[in-house]
Amino acid sequence: MTDASTSTPPRRMRLNFHVFGPLLAMVAVMVIGASLNLSFLSPENLTNVAARSAFIGIIAVGMTFVITAGGIDLSVGAMAAFVAGVMIMVMNALVPVMGAGVPLIMVGMATALLVGGAAGMLNGVLIAKVRIEAFIVTLGSMGIYRSLVTWLADGGTLSLDFTLRGVYRPVYYEGILGLSWPIIVFAIVAILGELAMRHTAYGRHCAAIGANEQVAVYSAVKVARVRMATYVVLGMLVGLATIMYVPRLGSASGNTGVLWELEAIAAVIIGGTVLKGGFGRVWGTVIGVLILSLIGNILNLASIVSPYLNGAIQGVIVILAVVLQRESKSAD
Repeated sequence: MTDASTSTPPRRMRLNFHVFGPLLAMVAVMVIGASLNLSFLSPENLTNVAARSAFIGIIAVGMTFVITAGGIDLSVGAMAAFVAGVMIMVMNALVPVMGAGVPLIMVGMATALLVGGAAGMLNGVLIAKVRIEAFIVTLGSMGIYRSLVTWLADGGTLSLDFTLRGVYRPVYYEGILGLSWPIIVFAIVAILGELAMRHTAYGRHCAAIGANEQVAVYSAVKVARVRMATYVVLGMLVGLATIMYVPRLGSASGNTGVLWELEAIAAVIIGGTVLKGGFGRVWGTVIGVLILSLIGNILNLASIVSPYLNGAIQGVIVILAVVLQRESKSAD
């Protein structure tokens, strides 16, 4: 009689590329960048990349929950432009009343969060309550928000009052411990998002709805409420990203936030969240955001490929990531 331990072959250690793939990809991108330009790994360059990626990163965290629940939002870039425009108009209008100080900046921040949350709720109601396809709703709202901000700016640019720029400027350009505020806010949002996805009923319900909505209904999950919440949270995070973005340029126009939706969705997919829903991970989204930002930075530093092709490269990356997801499913 042979011992069971000798009859079964030992297990070989296998690297789970679905889990570690994004990390390996980021390491590969950093190695390529360092080999092409010596200043790529300098603290100044990496900090600048992280600060510029914070806007997309904050939005991408919210997009992770939307996609995990089986939805999509194509309107986030146009929504950011609209929120920025309304925020700037409100602040400019209140300067004679409140003066150019911190209280007025706080009013502008509250306005951005409220407008973003309201825009997200509008999308959520149409998708979760009226039962219109998310693709159609957000495609339509993308056009609406982009047209509205262009109309508010009369085809030009909405500029923040000059007296407010000096007060608002530290929100983007200053911080603590050598890290600017956008990086710090992005890190906090990412940590809270990962905790919500992994350790709360909300995160589990998003995954359940994305995996099988009918089963989620039988499991007493309030599908409409959870799905609407994903869009409201995403809208508020768009408002938060806008709060970080406005002091950088001090203006908003019809071109603000162009292709932000592509970058956010690309980051989510690269990070391992399943496009059809049912599984999402926020830490992977953070890695995806950094990969896209590092690739854009390499294009600017190395001059191998025109930086104007950055959107094309991001589109190719999204397609490849989805193909890899399908292949990994079929292999399982």
